Amino acid sequence: MILKILKRLVIAAALAAAVIYLGDYAALRWRIFRHQNPYGSVTLQRYYAVTQKNKTTEFYFDPPTAQVCVHSFFPHNGFSPCWYLNRHQTQRINM
Repeated sequence: MILKILKRLVIAAALAAAVIYLGDYAALRWRIFRHQNPYGSVTLQRYYAVTQKNKTTEFYFDPPTAQVCVHSFFPHNGFSPCWYLNRHQTQRINM
């Protein structure tokens, strides 16, 4: 009995996630179709953290670069959502 209810809850959650994702994608395609510029740009600061043999870390900074993003809840067309990039404008890359 409990296993049956749990199975139905998992299926319902998966269906709800699929419907939300497809609705987000349909809204994006609609904005593209209506020529409403669904893409944006966010300036990112990337830096590399290189660990040395003596256990210290050196940092190498890249110049700030603009990255294309998409105005949606989920990533689409190979672009990250703008809301995510706005919250993560500094990106550390460990080497």
